[in-house]
Amino acid sequence: MRRAWLCIALLLLPAGCAVGPDYRRPEIDTPVAWRVDPQEAADVINTAWWQQFRDPELNAFIEIALRENQDLRIATARVEEFAARLGIARADFFPQFGYDVSGSRDQPSSDTAVALPPGADRITETYASTINVGWELDVWGRIRRATEAARADLLASEEGRRTVILTLVSSVATSYVLLRSLDRQLEIAHDTLDTRAESLRLFELKFRGGVISELELAQVRTEYEQAAAAIPALERQIAVLENSLSVLLGRMPSAIARGRNIDELILPAVPAGVPSELLARRPDIRQSEQRLISANARIGVARAQYFPTISLTGLFGYASEELSDLFSSSAETWSAGGIVLGPIFTGGRISGGVRAAEAVQRQALHDYLRTIQTAFREVDDALVETQKYQEQLVVQGRQVDALRESVRLARLRYDNGYTSYIEVLDAERSRFEAELNYVSTQNNVYGSLVNIYKAMGGGWVVEAERLADAADYPAEDADGQPAPRGDASTRPVENATR
Repeated sequence: MRRAWLCIALLLLPAGCAVGPDYRRPEIDTPVAWRVDPQEAADVINTAWWQQFRDPELNAFIEIALRENQDLRIATARVEEFAARLGIARADFFPQFGYDVSGSRDQPSSDTAVALPPGADRITETYASTINVGWELDVWGRIRRATEAARADLLASEEGRRTVILTLVSSVATSYVLLRSLDRQLEIAHDTLDTRAESLRLFELKFRGGVISELELAQVRTEYEQAAAAIPALERQIAVLENSLSVLLGRMPSAIARGRNIDELILPAVPAGVPSELLARRPDIRQSEQRLISANARIGVARAQYFPTISLTGLFGYASEELSDLFSSSAETWSAGGIVLGPIFTGGRISGGVRAAEAVQRQALHDYLRTIQTAFREVDDALVETQKYQEQLVVQGRQVDALRESVRLARLRYDNGYTSYIEVLDAERSRFEAELNYVSTQNNVYGSLVNIYKAMGGGWVVEAERLADAADYPAEDADGQPAPRGDASTRPVENATR
């Protein structure tokens, strides 16, 4: 017995060294600084940045999305799945116990070649009750590598959930700002249409009185119809965007409540940070690295197939021909042993598995490097866009002011008989287009700032994750369907423009 335990101890000695490569993070050549560094930028990357808009409706929408969005619920369930898979992988570390209870009643044929002894009972009974145990010794580290891979898969799924949160919050904020931008453009179109409708009415009166020609009336009508045509197009975009935002909120398509208009929204601060911090902040980078760790560990799992599997087995129980004698001392039965299983010739199956695992690891490595490159590009793009859109907005603001003055002067010249109405129409057309472009650039400024927060990641993702974790799943109604939440699906729709 001592020799048996000594052999087991000797077998366990090399278990500290698992086959396969240990993971080492690849060397990353990160930029020293961003190409654009906005002046007076505050490092607010870890704050709940959407609250800086100072719009209660936007804050409520983001909280609803973190509770109700279906993509986030799928990601949460995926984390639970991989947590269970980790438990499955770790279970192989421990001895596996089982039981077996059986009973049989047999009667052999009297016409077979083997005759029963005279007077023997043809009917036999057998009963057994045993407990068995099996334990695979992780000599080569196969189980440890499999557990390492499962743990990395779990961490990757958690980072994937954070990526969903990051994308969800950014999408809700971007969609809401775009919705308020379209609302403002629709207001401009309606105001312009009302102004041109009044001009058209006056020119129709002048045409009936023979003061103007039919050509002048047609030109005024053309400008009126141009403004009228813009309204259905904007209403269509608003309706489609409301439906899209409703799905992000986990609702059926419906109208969306409004808060501040786009001119009243507060511009968030521009977050700052050094490029090297991006590796620790972006959940998609961390997710990609965990996938690389998992793929690296699975090389060890594949290589372990070259080595024998060493298992200990044992059995203890009772067996008897009489049920009443099943648990007597004479019915005891036991066995103990070990088994060593190893490959001799597999036709290249094991080597093929190792090469496949190594190829998967190389794919994960290049995916990791590509994810990092994409992350740096997205941050730099967002910083450039924010700075240039803000500069563009200032110029367009001056352009709108100049065109409004141009319209005033053109009307003054027309009223005093110095020019035709065509000059007024040209000035109004230019002002209308400039006002729409100005609002569109406003949306681009807010959108680019949202993209900076999305591209940089940050501690706010963890805060948003807490909001999502605090959500409880809705109870089911009588039909087995999720019951609607009062704050999510029965929220009053106020100031909605359709």
